[in-house]
Amino acid sequence: MQVLADSPLSSRLCTGVKFPLCWSPVLPHHCVNERGTILPWRHQHLPKVQLPKGAVSAPRSLHAMRSNMAPTCLRPLLRYRSFAILFLTPLLLLPLPLAVPTREAKCAYIIIIMAVYWCTEVIPLAVTSLMPVVFFPLLGVQSSKSVCLQYLNDTNMLFVGGLIVAISVEQWNLHKRIALRVLLILGVKPALLMLGFMIVTAFLSMWISNTATTAMMVPIVQAVLDQMDNTEYDVTMMEQAAGQTNTVIELEEKSTSESTAVHAISNGQVPDDPRSSEEKKMRKRICKGMTLCVCYAASIGGTATLTGTGPNMVLKGQMNQLYPNNNDIVNFASWFGFAFPNMILMLVLAWLWLQCSFMGLNFKKSWGCGTERTAKEKAAYNVLKAEMKKLGPISYAEFNVLLMFVLLVLLWFSRHPGFVRGWATRLFPEGEKYITDSAPAVFIALLLFILPAHKPKFIAWSQSMSDSEQTEEDIKKPFLSAPLLDWNVVQRKMPWSIVLLLGGGFALADASANSGLSAWLGHQMTPLGSIPPWAIATVLSLIIAVFTECTSNVATATLFLPVFSSMAASVKIHPLYVMLPGTLSASFAFMLPVATPPNAIVFSYGHIRVLDMVRSGIVMNIIGVFCVTLAINTWGRPMFDLDTFPTWANSTTNQ
Repeated sequence: MQVLADSPLSSRLCTGVKFPLCWSPVLPHHCVNERGTILPWRHQHLPKVQLPKGAVSAPRSLHAMRSNMAPTCLRPLLRYRSFAILFLTPLLLLPLPLAVPTREAKCAYIIIIMAVYWCTEVIPLAVTSLMPVVFFPLLGVQSSKSVCLQYLNDTNMLFVGGLIVAISVEQWNLHKRIALRVLLILGVKPALLMLGFMIVTAFLSMWISNTATTAMMVPIVQAVLDQMDNTEYDVTMMEQAAGQTNTVIELEEKSTSESTAVHAISNGQVPDDPRSSEEKKMRKRICKGMTLCVCYAASIGGTATLTGTGPNMVLKGQMNQLYPNNNDIVNFASWFGFAFPNMILMLVLAWLWLQCSFMGLNFKKSWGCGTERTAKEKAAYNVLKAEMKKLGPISYAEFNVLLMFVLLVLLWFSRHPGFVRGWATRLFPEGEKYITDSAPAVFIALLLFILPAHKPKFIAWSQSMSDSEQTEEDIKKPFLSAPLLDWNVVQRKMPWSIVLLLGGGFALADASANSGLSAWLGHQMTPLGSIPPWAIATVLSLIIAVFTECTSNVATATLFLPVFSSMAASVKIHPLYVMLPGTLSASFAFMLPVATPPNAIVFSYGHIRVLDMVRSGIVMNIIGVFCVTLAINTWGRPMFDLDTFPTWANSTTNQ
């Protein structure tokens, strides 16, 4: 099986999962081709990640059932769905710019068309993102020069630099080493094992792609579950064999008149253990919980860092676009200070919810307090230990990549920490004005193409003179080996589609502000000022959490954040008070397999049904909205000074 995974730092977009011909999960009809390959167009930018052969999925009859449920007269029309949406949408909306020939109306015309294309995915998301380059100049909304500048701005360079570092981590399997080490430390008791999977997945998703993290973690989870099942089966067979032997011995001591009992044993028939059905159900529940915890932790973990997922980058870029004088209020350090505690809270609540749903809150059984390891737990530990042994000792390249990764994180945190002067202002004149988070990201990315992957080869002359063959080899070897990262690898794994998607969103935000559309929207939302701000933020978070289940999270943030900005200006509340919850909620895609690539990968293994994911995902969405509402109204208030309407937002509104 093959899954097309997303970029190392992106939020979680997926190209598709290749399934056997006999089945496919519940997906839109245009997502499955004649070979059984799921191809949602919003996911076509992802590099390939191999999954093991054990991955399965739901019966294809689900897809056939959906098609058969449509009325006979409508089935031919479904074949032309994409064609109809592609051409009828601009025609139906054409009266808007014709009846109201203003820049605001023309800008709204293009934005609505792009929103429809993004939601229905009639063409790839990245292709839709290029529409402003063509239509804004043609309609007189903005010049080509102004539009094109938005596609590779400071935020996109930060994204590209972070992705390159993440690709190097994946290239040298450093993320797998970290995952296995943490799991071995935490232990293999059921509750601890699930907690370990969630902690590792969330931590890795903070720095590399959710999809890449999930694609790496789920095979580890599957191997552990398989080994536990095999061990339990072996133990059960041994117990049954021992029981049969004891029964035969007892029967031989009895009189031969009890022939019926002897006949039953001679056939090798063993009565079904009444506990076996309950054990099977429990094993199924454990498999569901263990696999769901990975995809949920991946989505939660990506929210903790600015470069962890696409919506975070959309917020950063649109804040700089809409409020150029915002004093860099959203940077790596400030975002981490706000989002990381929220991520920890969500992770703990998600773990408790999954424990309660699939394993029960039996602390003695789950935690194994004061008990010895069972055969299944020993088998799980041996699997993790064997995988760790395969990696061998840490290599020179892994050490260098780890060093570069730690250096980048330190540079991000210390550039502008907020409570003290950062290195940008201490070391460089006007560094706070000229240096942003993209500078250290690109600097570390450059070093990855320079530093060698192996130790430099120093020629030992005394040794080479005694061995002519060794001398010849040493002369041929270069002083420096190949670098840690090769451009071909980056070119293959870099999700350039997300770069275009982000650029398209920034172009829309810039055109909305310059054309006056943002000001018009803000004026229309003035009546919302009578509603308490916390209620506005909660309702908007719920709307985004539902909307992102069927639309790309990056596209969702791109469409809604400019509207939230205009609404905040109209009711005179801090823009981040509504934009921060909306950004985080765009990552809360927990309910459907097609909502996000981690969900699709987990679903493809066949342990869970769509109904299982929906039931768990509804509660997860509620948990997410609750945590975000709590965060924005507690530590978020003093951190971003959310109780006041900033002057930089007011000056932008008046333009």
